[in-house]
Amino acid sequence: MNTFIDIDAANSSRDSSGSARTILIVDDMPNNISVLFETLTRFNYKVLVARDGKSAIEQAGLAQPDLILLDVMMPGMDGFETCRRLKQLASTQTIPVIFMTALSETIDKVNGFNMGAVDYITKPFQLQEVLARIHTHLTLRQLQRELEEANALLEKRVAERTESLSKALAEVEQLKNQLQAENAYLRDEIKQTHNFEEIVSQSKAFGKVLRQVEQVANTSTSVLILGESGTGKELLARAVHNRSGRKNRPLVKVNCAVLPATLIESELFGHEKGAFTGATNQKIGRFELADGGTIFLDEIGELPIELQAKLLRVLQEGEFERVGSNKTIKVNVRLIAATNRDLEKEVGQGRFREDLYYRLNVFPIQSLPLRERKDDIPLLVRHFCIKHGPSIGRQIDVIPQDVLDILMAYHWPGNVRELENVVERSLIISSGRKLDLGDWSGRKSMGPAKAGLLTMEDCERNHIISVLEYTRWKVSGENGAAKILDMIPTTLDSRMKKLGIQRP
Repeated sequence: MNTFIDIDAANSSRDSSGSARTILIVDDMPNNISVLFETLTRFNYKVLVARDGKSAIEQAGLAQPDLILLDVMMPGMDGFETCRRLKQLASTQTIPVIFMTALSETIDKVNGFNMGAVDYITKPFQLQEVLARIHTHLTLRQLQRELEEANALLEKRVAERTESLSKALAEVEQLKNQLQAENAYLRDEIKQTHNFEEIVSQSKAFGKVLRQVEQVANTSTSVLILGESGTGKELLARAVHNRSGRKNRPLVKVNCAVLPATLIESELFGHEKGAFTGATNQKIGRFELADGGTIFLDEIGELPIELQAKLLRVLQEGEFERVGSNKTIKVNVRLIAATNRDLEKEVGQGRFREDLYYRLNVFPIQSLPLRERKDDIPLLVRHFCIKHGPSIGRQIDVIPQDVLDILMAYHWPGNVRELENVVERSLIISSGRKLDLGDWSGRKSMGPAKAGLLTMEDCERNHIISVLEYTRWKVSGENGAAKILDMIPTTLDSRMKKLGIQRP
């Protein structure tokens, strides 16, 4: 073994305080562990051992090793997945990970670096190489810590100096306040710790909804998401899928309100060539595409009643036939459905099958309208500023309290989607780094049209009228009522005729 490697390895085995550095070896092969344990111990490293990914994650969180040597090919949770989870946890995400593998293909190395690894060691081990790489990455991590400490100390000194000069120097005080506002804005926690995709919430009421998602995600139970348009039902569906055992399989979305009734059966279940006029090729349906994963049927209340029996069969028996075929196809699909309709009322009026309703309604999740989670509005406004600001060429650092007061006072008939549209419009008209609503001032919530409780039809009529008034009776287009209500324009026209809504 070369002398310079011995010296480096010996030097890197202790930190600046003289304590032995800790290395966690994760490998299911006793021989590999034995070789590495003996070598690293000889060079005064403190060595921990784990035989699988789960125990590695637990040990890393508790012991906080300085570096992890992680085998790629392990039974159960492999090295890639173990590394990905380590990098997701705040307590372990900064620990450098070096993969150990007999594989040399470039794609595996790319996958490893994508998961957050810093280096690779190829089996069989060259112990000099192992020691050298360990020394290199421990040195880099030590330098990074020293840099972070130096930056923290510098920031502290700048803050102290700024405070001492604030009374005498008005300009310095103004600059300090601006920097504090920028830091608070950039560091603001936008997403919940649950990491529910783009769901942004700090509301206790909505937290209960997210706990329901957690409870049902890892089951195979069908989920029915209820709620008004624009409340984020699709985001909840994605959260259920992404936290389930099917997360690595497809999530296939079908909007039942968009597809014509004549094509929806073919879209869901597929068709054979020549099954009907225009069927020039065989088509694979959405249920086949979702096999092993999840299918999300949005606006399921719009599903024609003649197809509901076929859907019920898929849910109960996991089988169906393509249009124009007698061959039965088996699938393993988890169903998530969503609707803004009162399905119980639809059942009573004969527009929705009772047996399908009860099959879907095993685990209902009610998505809350924005007016019932208004404490999320400041958080959502910041989120949408960050989301849309770069594409518009705006950087918003200050959201005035009077702007938030106006937004909090509004009743939001279009829910989160309407709020996003208002923020996007405000970004366009804001000339500086402060959010400006312009001439948008919101409106008082519409009261009931008559004394007493309203029927669902009256509520729907009032809600549609409210959105139409907001859009100045513009139905279609980018800022039209149909987009806010998450409906296609022709469907909205039909609902307006049915409810007797006419432009004044």
